[in-house]
Amino acid sequence: MSESQTIELQFSGRPEEVPTLLNREWLVTNGIGGYASGTIAGIATRRYHSLLTANLTAPAGRYVMLNKVSELISTGEGRKWRLGGKELVREGLESAGLAELRVFRLESGIPVWRYQLDEMALTKWILMPYRQNTVHIGYRLSEGERSLRLKLRLGMHIRPHAAEFGAGPPEDAYVFQVSEDRYEIRAPSMPALRLRLVGARGAFTYEWQRFAAVRYRMEESLGYEAAGDLWSPGYFRVDFSAGQDAALIASTENWEIIKALDTAFAFTTEVERHRRLIDMAHPALREGRAAQLVIAADQFIIRPSHRVHEVVRSRAAGDDVLTVIAGYHWFTDWGRDTMISLEGLTLATGRAAEAGNILRGFGRHVRDGLIPNMFPEGADEGVYHTADATLWFFHALDRYIAATGDRITLRGLLPTLEQIVEHHLAGTRFGIGADPGDQLLRQSDGRLPLTWMDAKMGDWVVTPRRGKAVEINALWYNALRLLARWLGEEDQSVPAREMESIAARVSKSFNLRFWNENTGYLFDVVDGEGGEDPSCRPNQIFAVSLPYPVLEEDRWKAVVDIVRERLLTPKGLRTLSQEHPDYKANYRGDLRSRDAAYHQGTVWAWLIGPFIDAWLKVYPDSRDQARGFLKELGGKHLEEASIGSISEVFDAEPPFAPRGCIAQAWSVAEVLRSLVRVSSEW
Repeated sequence: MSESQTIELQFSGRPEEVPTLLNREWLVTNGIGGYASGTIAGIATRRYHSLLTANLTAPAGRYVMLNKVSELISTGEGRKWRLGGKELVREGLESAGLAELRVFRLESGIPVWRYQLDEMALTKWILMPYRQNTVHIGYRLSEGERSLRLKLRLGMHIRPHAAEFGAGPPEDAYVFQVSEDRYEIRAPSMPALRLRLVGARGAFTYEWQRFAAVRYRMEESLGYEAAGDLWSPGYFRVDFSAGQDAALIASTENWEIIKALDTAFAFTTEVERHRRLIDMAHPALREGRAAQLVIAADQFIIRPSHRVHEVVRSRAAGDDVLTVIAGYHWFTDWGRDTMISLEGLTLATGRAAEAGNILRGFGRHVRDGLIPNMFPEGADEGVYHTADATLWFFHALDRYIAATGDRITLRGLLPTLEQIVEHHLAGTRFGIGADPGDQLLRQSDGRLPLTWMDAKMGDWVVTPRRGKAVEINALWYNALRLLARWLGEEDQSVPAREMESIAARVSKSFNLRFWNENTGYLFDVVDGEGGEDPSCRPNQIFAVSLPYPVLEEDRWKAVVDIVRERLLTPKGLRTLSQEHPDYKANYRGDLRSRDAAYHQGTVWAWLIGPFIDAWLKVYPDSRDQARGFLKELGGKHLEEASIGSISEVFDAEPPFAPRGCIAQAWSVAEVLRSLVRVSSEW
């Protein structure tokens, strides 16, 4: 892998570097929904930070299996150093110095640390083999002639990854078992956590300890429970000299799988797999930070093996079940996010076959004309409260057909697409349906936020947008036009003409109802609870950006210009203009404060994609300027939060601090897609 494809951060040990070490995070995933994640400092600040969060079949869902490993290095002369944080401190660690972190780098998606210990240098890395609930933590003495002893104390409390710290079995429920070089920790109704130590003169010392009230700083800042206990059965020790490796492997897989892959081979294999991903991608994405984003995209595409019924149904249809994790750490797969992300995550990266699997899989989940809004953690069936995910399904299918020409998939889905439109015309769940008077799509369930602006706290729907929302109707028109075209191409002229007729009525009604002469841009909602909503929001950009824009062309420039003037930032688009009384500049504080700001000013990175689409329609000769809109998201930001990935949201004012999920699928996808869009090869 070239140096331009490696992100490297250098440190000198100065106190002012501590916030950087605590706030910048790393993430590795395994392609089946599991992950490992933490801070560069090695201090867990979130409930989600762990060295092994496994996505299990039984019990179904993601579980923290190994929270922490505390690392102590010592020499025969009595010198001691600890690596990273010291949450698990007992005798022997208090007197140890802190090894100086000199370099953190992301090497082909693998986080690597380089520590200085006097005249010696120690390298550490963490990886998860693809499609295994396994983590390898490797160590190498890369400089120096002394022999070192590495002591690794385990810290754990098995629980669902999003649960409060007290969830999971009590300490006395754990059973520790040893057989030759096989170590297993068992808890009731859970698979065994299997541990293997690799290196010279390795051994385990059983020394039960409890670490009370370990503090998690980020949880505290977000207003959540912020302290929990960890349990340690003891510690491993291993010796190694210059050029030698040592490793700790933790896994919920069986022993045959664990022993089939040593750490050195796992590292080489993962680097090679990522190199192949980059080689498959669009030429514009094969170098520099774009190549890092290709690797980041891979983290979201997973096989949800815990959804046994879906796996069986998909295999019976000759498909591989695939889906998209919306964001790490806490999101599962969401229909809306998956469809918006599909082009960037799969088509721009040369993974069209996987896109087809995802589309056909969601097609099998259509109920009453809707695709699932999301799949709850560990559940086999989705929930359907969304007005736009199904319309994005049409758009994603269009992009897939354009890239692949796969008429077989299109023909297989056409009856489902027709049924979707029929349900929307007749009215379906949650008050979603076309108004017979103007054919515009409305949604009216007062209990739920049904658009992508879906913040809800208890009974409080922050941005209800009940009525006829602007982007819903832009997507509705686009879907009708796509279906009309596909039906015509398949020699179904009568239903094709019917779709064209409905689309024409939608277009006429949209331009009559949504254009606001007083402001010179589009209403956000019409026929809402309070009438027309003139808020300046980014949702109007979809009336221009989609392949079939519903807005009359002579009004495109006005919409694009107002969005640029009031909503565009270096990190994406604000969700509300600064002039509005409900505008919130910062996304921080407890859950209620954050939900109040989520779509009331907070910047969303994914919106940069549709903005660039609309921009290039209005200013087709300004591709260089469009490329400039991506400068920070595709550059500097990759060193800001989750190294090598793109955050969910940002504060609405400088310095536009990253917030929310540290790695978000549609943020990465839309930047990748846009990098292709503005490239000379497009």
